Amino acid sequence: LTFPLLSVTLLVSFGSSMLYGYNLAVVNSPAEHIKAFYNATWSQRYGHGLAHGPLTLLYALTVSIFALGGLVGSLLVGMLVERYGRNGALSRSALLVLLAGGFMGFSRELGSPEMVIIGRSITGLHSGGCCLGCAQPLPHKIAPKNLRGFLGLMPSFFICLGVFSAQVLGLPELLGEDRFWPLFLSVVVVPASLQLLLLHCFPESPRYLLIERNDVSGATKALHRFLGTPNVQDVIEEMKEEQQSLSSMEMVSVWQLLRDRSVRWQTLSVVVVNAGMQLSGIDAIWFYTNTIFENTGIPASQIPYTTVGTGAIEIVAGLIGCFTIERVGRRPLIITGFCAMGVCSAGITVSLLLQAALPWMRYVSVACVVGIIAGFCMGPAGVPFLMTAELFMQSHRPAAYIVGGSLNWFCNFTVGFIFPFLQMSAGAFCYLVFCGVCLLVALYVYLVIPETKNKTFMEISHIFA
Repeated sequence: LTFPLLSVTLLVSFGSSMLYGYNLAVVNSPAEHIKAFYNATWSQRYGHGLAHGPLTLLYALTVSIFALGGLVGSLLVGMLVERYGRNGALSRSALLVLLAGGFMGFSRELGSPEMVIIGRSITGLHSGGCCLGCAQPLPHKIAPKNLRGFLGLMPSFFICLGVFSAQVLGLPELLGEDRFWPLFLSVVVVPASLQLLLLHCFPESPRYLLIERNDVSGATKALHRFLGTPNVQDVIEEMKEEQQSLSSMEMVSVWQLLRDRSVRWQTLSVVVVNAGMQLSGIDAIWFYTNTIFENTGIPASQIPYTTVGTGAIEIVAGLIGCFTIERVGRRPLIITGFCAMGVCSAGITVSLLLQAALPWMRYVSVACVVGIIAGFCMGPAGVPFLMTAELFMQSHRPAAYIVGGSLNWFCNFTVGFIFPFLQMSAGAFCYLVFCGVCLLVALYVYLVIPETKNKTFMEISHIFA
């Protein structure tokens, strides 16, 4: 593992995946402050405040509009990377974050809730194109085969780090006060600016240079830099073979992928693991952590610090996933993760139902929330993206990424938007929905999806057949 290879992975993850994680959790701590701003602005404009239902609807839109922006970004990323390369696409995405930070940072000064919603949608556009389109596939572009699992989970670790950063900055002693919430939302400009400044220090993706631009010299220099070895001719020859095969290969569209019976189980697997990743309830936990802890009976003064504690544990879980994936494989991590999340979701329901009779059950609820987050970060957070790349040959892979990414963002939006209303209508039983999803996905992976570690597409295809 060379320093340039590790550095570019860290930089891309810092400015992309970390921002994605930060934006998932940043709306949790200032929720009441943002609602109060919306209510006050509505009163100034129309002479009366918002009722509880419309206010919840407006805030749910603020939370979930991030995912709609991500959906659009995931559909545009292929065009950006093809035209500008990885570095160019990342730089243009970083400029979007600067614009979004301006919208959210000045929203209260200008008395405009619309600016908060627009800023959230723009940050989603960045995350859809930058995080899932550039950061997650990076190891498959530049890393040796034996490091793809470790580096492939690095962006997922930075997602956890971004969530933790938002939880820490949301403490009352830092940016958790009412007067600071616009600054809290606009902190996203800091990692985006650093990425924008430092990206030019690293070469472009060798595969992009050789396959897309036919720049053999540039690709050779980039490989020397990334791999730290003077002998890269074998890698260059492999890329040239890939270039020749791609020139004679027709890329499959999404519609063709869905109709192709030879890869129907691989396509179904991408659908199941990507939809299950978001419908597992993890987004509800990240978006509404404080509300969940409030409903479990945790004193309001202790909630911010309890939330930070869960974030620290998720970072440890993410590190465990990074350092064990090449030893234990993909299947054990994702099956164990989903099973743990399912059991803990059921545990939250039981603890909430027994809380009136047994006050100490509130701590069981906190432990179950920690279990959901830890289970997610160990496997389901990053393994689905690795599997999407490993289940398909190059001609089918872009269409598979579009299918998986679109489902990912659509389900993210669905959970973020409906969870407050699901919680109001179903109470403690709302977590049983997530329990069922997690256990069904774990069962599907156990029965259908083979281990993909160190296997070629043809070997995987034969196992599916």
